[in-house]
Amino acid sequence: MKASTFRRLVNLWPPLFFSGISVTRISDDFREIDVCMKLRWYNRNYVGTQFGGSLFAMTDPWYMLMLMHNLGNDYYVWDKQADIDFIAPGRSHVTAHFHLDDTILREIREHTADGQKYLPIFTVSILDQEQNLIARVERRLYVRKKPRARTSEERQADENS
Repeated sequence: MKASTFRRLVNLWPPLFFSGISVTRISDDFREIDVCMKLRWYNRNYVGTQFGGSLFAMTDPWYMLMLMHNLGNDYYVWDKQADIDFIAPGRSHVTAHFHLDDTILREIREHTADGQKYLPIFTVSILDQEQNLIARVERRLYVRKKPRARTSEERQADENS
């Protein structure tokens, strides 16, 4: 699927749409994604700032989807764990930028080549309109080569472990 088509479809996905979260850009190679969330009456908390759950949600699926597109169908990719550190109140629209480079893709392929799981950690910053840090989110993913994509020796070693 083309990145532009994917962006339009994912912006209609109810968990994002009804939180006011939108994808503003996806690179053609699915290695960069920009997400924004405008401050609206329906995503403000009691004290009038960005709702923490919505800040967390705006980082949810992106690294998993980026890895799935870049690694292909030979890999399982799941979100495993996440942690958010709230730094400052979000009093305006906020953005997050997600980026994958050749180094991390090579590292993942090397660590999973023998069929073992790999748990890379990605960190993303949520910034306000003045580029002030609002929150920092760490996302740990589970990545493993699917059995059908492993050699027979790798499958045998995996079964014996």
